[in-house]
Amino acid sequence: MAEKTNGNAVSIGMVVARFAFTLVFILGIFYLTSGRLDWWEVWAYTANFLIVVIFGRIVLVVIRPDQIKERMEAGQKENVKSWDKWIVPVIGLYMPFLSMAAAGLDKRFGWSPDLPDGIQIAALAALFAGSMLGNWAMLTNRFFSSHVRIQTDRGHTVVDNGPYSVVRHPGYAGGLLAWIAAPVFFSSWWTAIPCVVTIILFIYRTSLEDRTLQEELPGYREYAGRVRYRLLPGIW
Repeated sequence: MAEKTNGNAVSIGMVVARFAFTLVFILGIFYLTSGRLDWWEVWAYTANFLIVVIFGRIVLVVIRPDQIKERMEAGQKENVKSWDKWIVPVIGLYMPFLSMAAAGLDKRFGWSPDLPDGIQIAALAALFAGSMLGNWAMLTNRFFSSHVRIQTDRGHTVVDNGPYSVVRHPGYAGGLLAWIAAPVFFSSWWTAIPCVVTIILFIYRTSLEDRTLQEELPGYREYAGRVRYRLLPGIW
C-alpha cells in the first residue's frame, strides 16, 4: 500500500507542476504578445483551461493514477509509432503556442475586426464543449494516452461505451471542435492559420491511429464494423 501511495503522490506532484507551468506559460504568451492582460478573452480562455484540467487530469489522478502515469511516460515507450513522435509536439505544443501568440499579436496591432460578443461567447461555448468531450473520452477510456501505441503492458482492450459508441475517436472530435472555435472566439483570423494546420494534423493522426488499431489491437476491426464513423457521425 505504501508503494502505491508514494506512486500516486509522485503523479499528483507532477500533474500539479505541469498544471502550474502551463498556466504561467499561457498567461505569459498572451502578455508578451499583446502587452496586456486586461482583455476578457484571456481570462475566459484561462478559465476554460482551469475547468478542463480540474475536471479531467486532476480527477484522473484520483480515480486512475496508472493512466496519468501512462500519459506522462508514453513518449518514452519503445513501441510508440514513429510518425507520432513528431505529430505530438506539433499539435500539443507548437501549434497552441502559435495560435495564442497570433491572438495576442492580433490584439496588440488590431489586424482583425472584433466580432460581436454574442458570437465570441458562442465560440467559447463550443470551445468548452469540445474540451469537455475530450475529457469525457479520456475518463471513459483508460487506454486514452498521449501517444499512439498498443498498450500490451496495460492489458489494452477495445473501449466501445460512452462517446465511443457514437464515433471511434471522440477525443479528436472534441479537439477539432475546440480548434475550429478558437479563432472565432479570439476574433483573430491570423489565429486561424495554426488552427487549420492543427485540424489537418488531427485528421491525419486519426487516420493513422485508426489504421494502427485495426491492424494491431484484437477486436478493434469488429468494433469499427459496428461504429462506422471516426470523427463525425454520418460523414467520416
